[in-house]
Amino acid sequence: MSYPELTKILIIDDDRELVAILTDLLRAHGYDVFSASDGVGGLHLLREHSPDLVLMDVLMPRMDGYETCRMIRRFSTVPIIVVSCVEDEPSKVRALDLGADDFVTKPFGASELLARMRAVLRYPRHRLAHDSLHRVDERLAVDLSRCVAWVDGHEITLSQTELRLLTCFLENPNRILTHQALLTQVWGWEYSDQTEYVKVFVHHLRQKIEADPRHPQYIITERGLGYRFEAGAGAPQDQPSLSQS
Repeated sequence: MSYPELTKILIIDDDRELVAILTDLLRAHGYDVFSASDGVGGLHLLREHSPDLVLMDVLMPRMDGYETCRMIRRFSTVPIIVVSCVEDEPSKVRALDLGADDFVTKPFGASELLARMRAVLRYPRHRLAHDSLHRVDERLAVDLSRCVAWVDGHEITLSQTELRLLTCFLENPNRILTHQALLTQVWGWEYSDQTEYVKVFVHHLRQKIEADPRHPQYIITERGLGYRFEAGAGAPQDQPSLSQS
């Protein structure tokens, strides 16, 4: 008899007591758990076990969480949730800028953490999911299955959160999407008040897909409302797949 593979969680934290508590909690909820006490060990386990999610502190010896996050994003799109006692907004934004998908402040409740994990692990059920290769226009295309964008013929790696956000825009061309609508659709209802998340990840996408991020042509800011994705004119809207072009 074959059994379904457990969702693998990597914990990177030097607080041994917290790691033990989290390990027991997550295993009780059916997760397979690995742990490391610093970023160096965490990177080793990441390459060895290919986890589905990383839970990580930022204040650690040898290699802190910020540097670890930056190193992970060099080769992996695995979702990262930072779990830390650091609670000021600049630190949170810094972690998101370096590639984290979420930030949970210590102390936290078990239910909150599990809900955040489910939100990050939740498979995005997008209407475009059946079209692996989606052409926006002659300059931009997105490979939904490989988590990459093609910009002027160059392959650009996207994180899973960046891909979900971009896919949400692609599903709603030329429509104004409020911060709350984007948060609900991309992150889940649990994030409806985390407006800085949208700002950070819109910035990420602009850096990757816009010819001039300071003067975006795709992701347009609608002051006081939200954002609008300007659909390219280079390909008809009824021909989304590169395989059809």
